[in-house]
Amino acid sequence: MKRRALWYGALGAVILPLVIGAGWIASLPSPPAAAPAPEVTQAETDATLAALKPPKRKRPLVAVIGLNDATETTDYLMPYGILRRADVADVVALATGPGPVTLYPALKVEPDATIASFDAQHPQGADYVIVPAMSRDDDPAALQWIRDQAAKGAVIVAVCAGAKVAGAAGLLDGKRATTHWYYRDRLLGASPSIRYVADRRFVVDQGVATSTGISASMPMSLTLVEAIAGRDKAAAVARSLGLGQWDARHASAVFKVTRRFALTVMGNRLAFWNREQFGIGLSPGVDEVSLALVADAWSRTYRSRAVTFAGVAGPLQARSGIRILPDQVATPWPAGQRLLEIGSRPPAQALNDALAGIARRYGTRTAEVVAMQLELPWQGVSP
Repeated sequence: MKRRALWYGALGAVILPLVIGAGWIASLPSPPAAAPAPEVTQAETDATLAALKPPKRKRPLVAVIGLNDATETTDYLMPYGILRRADVADVVALATGPGPVTLYPALKVEPDATIASFDAQHPQGADYVIVPAMSRDDDPAALQWIRDQAAKGAVIVAVCAGAKVAGAAGLLDGKRATTHWYYRDRLLGASPSIRYVADRRFVVDQGVATSTGISASMPMSLTLVEAIAGRDKAAAVARSLGLGQWDARHASAVFKVTRRFALTVMGNRLAFWNREQFGIGLSPGVDEVSLALVADAWSRTYRSRAVTFAGVAGPLQARSGIRILPDQVATPWPAGQRLLEIGSRPPAQALNDALAGIARRYGTRTAEVVAMQLELPWQGVSP
């Protein structure tokens, strides 16, 4: 009798959350109808570019800050890789402390310097500071350093949920801003004076730029290139990325938690016995932008995780100079659990191929869940 009571108690502990969850899911909306993103006027584009002009140096200095223990993969590597390949600025990848930066949901890198060594070398500060999403919005060292850089005249560029970090630093009070759709209410709750701007992939106000979700770091980075070196240079870099346009157009209303999204996430999470690990082979000169997008996407399915492997344990230098630390030393990797080599595919194509591969393996709904997390308007075609 006692055993039966314990069994019923355990069963209730499982069923009750499911019942509550079912009620919550039933209350969620259906996916909204696709809507075109509102146009961005030339006057608005010109104002954005003017606000992003280099504030100090002719060849600006760009610092990408990250926490050692957890910083968003694409937010950290995409601006670094794009600005480095553009060769219009000096770009350094920083960490708050010594040692590697563990990115999430995938990859680990060796930064170029710590924030302390950067300050010693560049007491006048950076021209631009890229602030990715981080595991914590309240890290004292990161917040103080970002405040100090802003006080020295740097333009702060908060990518995705990095807006929450900029907000926690007090840099968004009373300003226009945006962020990843999932964190909008949290950002506004913590900083209620922020004036949220919908339908824009990025917003610039009084020395602080903010962007929507993870994929927005690509157009945001290209806009920085354009502000620094002009339209023709940005267009050339965009072609190398496989991107046709990079303006601020965005349809914010499309991105929300819907029944379809929640049911897919719940179904994938409940299939805990069926998790897969996929390997991405590292080689010297790998494109860190493509690598970040592919590893990020395959690690957001709630069914799979991407890891890197190489034949040697040490770091491998990527295309733009950052050093990637392999997760595993292994050769060969099982063919059925190995993702396509990054190769020479442009980053936009690599991401589209990753989403197509996810759709083939787990279904279109899972690919849609990944695209929703990336805040990418994906419909089975290149972004």
